[in-house]
Amino acid sequence: MPLGFNRKPTGKPGEWFYCIKHGKVEEGPECPAKDRLGPYASPEEAAQALRIADERNREWRNDPRWSDQPKDEGAE
Repeated sequence: MPLGFNRKPTGKPGEWFYCIKHGKVEEGPECPAKDRLGPYASPEEAAQALRIADERNREWRNDPRWSDQPKDEGAE
């Protein structure tokens, strides 16, 4: 039998995830990590995963600490 990476998804009851592949909230998780966001504290919070990720991405893009633009020398 060939060796493979047939690992079970990690997580536990009470942790909630949003599966981006299936577009659903799951407890546990059910799907592989590459297809899910989380964990979240509640199913309601997991249902908002795409909105939360969008808000966090927007904040990150506008955070001057994460800018790829060179800083002006002498200006702080």
